[in-house]
Amino acid sequence: MDAIGQPLPVLHRVPGASRPWLWWLLAAHAAVALLWWQLGWKAGLALMVATHLACLWGVFWPRAAMYGPVLSHLPASDRRVWLTIDDGPSDDTPALLDLLDACGAKATFFLVGERAAARPELVREIAARGHGIGNHSHGHPQAWFWALGPARMRREIVQCQETLRAITGCPPRWFRAVVGHANPFVSAPLRDCGLARVAWDVRAFDAVRADPAGVVAHLESALSPGAIVLLHEGSPHGRNVEMIALLLQRMQALGYATVLPEELERSV
Repeated sequence: MDAIGQPLPVLHRVPGASRPWLWWLLAAHAAVALLWWQLGWKAGLALMVATHLACLWGVFWPRAAMYGPVLSHLPASDRRVWLTIDDGPSDDTPALLDLLDACGAKATFFLVGERAAARPELVREIAARGHGIGNHSHGHPQAWFWALGPARMRREIVQCQETLRAITGCPPRWFRAVVGHANPFVSAPLRDCGLARVAWDVRAFDAVRADPAGVVAHLESALSPGAIVLLHEGSPHGRNVEMIALLLQRMQALGYATVLPEELERSV
C-alpha cells in the first residue's frame, strides 16, 4: 500500500507471449494498402512513412512500451528515488560502495556480463552490501543494440543473466537496455529469463559530461518522488564518483532518500 492506503501497481512486469506490436504493424500496413488504392500513392506513402516512424519511436525512445512493458517511474508518493548505476563493475565500484554506505543509500547496479566475469569479487561485494544487481547485456554493444537480430539479442541477455547468476547465486530480476533502446526481439529472452525492463525518467548524460556541478544541477531540477535516476560508473572522464557524491549530498539537503523497487513490492 502507498502512503494513503492505496494498492501499488505491479512493478516487475515480464513481457507476455503476445506480440501487440505485430498486430499493430499488420493493421497499419493494411491501412496503407487501402489508402494507397483509394487515394493514390502520395497519401499511401505518407501513411507508410508515419507508421515506420512510429516503429522507430518504439526502438529509440527508452520509455516506449511498443515492444514490451517498461518501468520508468516508481509509484512512491514521498521523497524517495531509485538510483540506478550502469556499465559496471569498474574501478569506480569500490569507492561507490563506500560512498553509498556512508550516506545510508541503496542503488541497483546494472552490470555488463563481460565486465562482471572479469571482476566477480566486485559483483559479490555489491550484493553483500545490500544493493540490487541488474542485467545490462553481456557485451554492451552500444552502437548496434537497437538493431540486433533475435539470436544476438538472446545471446546478449541470456549470457549476462547466466554470468550474474553464477557469480551471485541469484538471477537478476531487472534489465536495462543498452542506451535504453529496444526492438521486436527483446521481449522473448526477457520473458524466458523472468526479466522486467527498466528505463528512467531522470538523467543528465553523466557518462559523457565531465562537469559534476552541471550534471548534478540538472539531476536535481528533475528529481521528484518515485524518480528513476540514471547514473553511470567507469566513464572515460573519470568523475562519476565525484558526481554521485555531490548528488547524494544535494539529495540529503532536499530531503530525498533512496529506495529499491523490491522495498515497494513488499509493501503491496
